[in-house]
Order: sequence, then C-alpha cells, then structure tokens
Amino acid sequence: MKEKGRKAIATNRKARHNYTILDVYEAGVALVGTEVKSLRDGKASLADAFATVDDGEVWLRGLHIPEYMAGSWTNHAPRRNRKLLLHKREIEALIGKTREGNMTLVPLSMYFNEGKVKVELALAKGKQDYDKRQDLARRTAEREVTRELGRRIKGMR
Repeated sequence: MKEKGRKAIATNRKARHNYTILDVYEAGVALVGTEVKSLRDGKASLADAFATVDDGEVWLRGLHIPEYMAGSWTNHAPRRNRKLLLHKREIEALIGKTREGNMTLVPLSMYFNEGKVKVELALAKGKQDYDKRQDLARRTAEREVTRELGRRIKGMR
C-alpha cells in the first residue's frame, strides 16, 4: 500500500487480528514540533491506541510518541491526547456508527503524506476468539490452495 509521497512511521499489526475492519478513514493529526521531529526518526507506537469522539471532535488516545532526544524544556508529553482532523460530515458519520453498535475507532497505520502526518483510522468491530480461529483456518486453507496450484503449474505433481 505504498503510494507516491507516502512514508510509513508505524503500523498497528494486531488491529486486523483483533478487529473486523468495516470502514477506513484518513485523518490528519494536530501535533507540536518535537512530536514531528520524533516521528521523523520513525519512533511511534500504535499498540494501545484508540480514538474517541467527544463533543464533535475526534481524539487519538494512547498513542506513544517518545520525547525528542535533542529537545529541551519544550518537549511534549509522550502519551498526550491528540486531536484528529476530519471533515464535519465524516465526524458525524462516525458519531452515528459508533453509537448504534458496539464499534470502535482503531488506528491502523501512521505515515507521512507529502510532509504531513496522517493516520489511517478504521471503524471496527471486535472479534471473538472463534472468529480469530476461523480467520486463521481460512487463511491457512487459502495458502494451501495457492501452494498446490503453484505445484501443478510447475509440473511437480
């Protein structure tokens, strides 16, 4: 999913395992200077991050951006809440969808897009353990089918 002018900072690898992704949004992030410098070093963790909608604004919580090593007293707090920048109609749609069912907002990845920090935000529903096992079994079966087809094409069987 590498596009022109897009440089990955961090990905949430467990998100697709723990959640069923229903819809994906791209949001800007309101940051301070030392946070951007730390992100340019490629340091961020989306492991415990999630988003909430409060008073018509979307906030990213639990995102860890370590302090900038060359920073001074103006350094940022590593786990502060950060405002996400979305269009009003997108926020209203998110409010409606999160209130109607047990859905959550999960960040999938964080990246630079033409010099600006963006977050790929997913509207997701939590998976139960049996859903995770079914997905694992389905992926294993698909992998075996493609492997067998590859063998037949190569004439190994």
